[in-house]
Amino acid sequence: GANRPTADVLRAALRVAGTDPDAHCVSSSFLMSLPDGRRFGYGDCAVLPEPDPEQLAEIAISTSRTFEALTGEEPKVAMLSFSTKGSADHASVQLVRQATERVRERAPGLSVDGELQFDAALLKSVGDHKAPDSDVAGCANVFIFPNLAAGNIGYKITQRLAGAEAYGPILQGLALPVNDLSRGCSASDIVNVALISIMQSQSTATRPGPSGL
Repeated sequence: GANRPTADVLRAALRVAGTDPDAHCVSSSFLMSLPDGRRFGYGDCAVLPEPDPEQLAEIAISTSRTFEALTGEEPKVAMLSFSTKGSADHASVQLVRQATERVRERAPGLSVDGELQFDAALLKSVGDHKAPDSDVAGCANVFIFPNLAAGNIGYKITQRLAGAEAYGPILQGLALPVNDLSRGCSASDIVNVALISIMQSQSTATRPGPSGL
């Protein structure tokens, strides 16, 4: 991935590793580590340009599992939009709502809510005001973007403006651990993604996610 686009890496991964039979689609996530020690999961930032509700739900479940496996922290998943709890209505907002309901059906033990704007998902003061009944608003640590444009832009803004370390793209939905790199990666990025791949290879393929699935 350091010298090739993600599409080339993904084609090779599909040929060599194949897909996980339990996965609905292949996606990706980033582990974002901020200078103050906070860590967040971002998905999908590299693979699916316009996910449908089922794919977006799969991205949320897969990203929450990746985040928990790498950090040991309980995932609290925010399904992001430009709307919070009906503040706006649009086809893209409805898609996020549908995906949120699908996540709840498939992973009832996972803490997830949507649709939420980013500030409502991250900041308690804003979350308490915009979504007072939400158990995710204001304390989310996994952010699911509605499409690839938002996700890719979002992780790069966090990396470049907030000084965050961006580990990934971590590919999800493959039968074996395979990961990618941004063509703007540094030597430390390569080392970090290699270490993540080693951790994944040492874990059992049947390790349950936060929902017990």
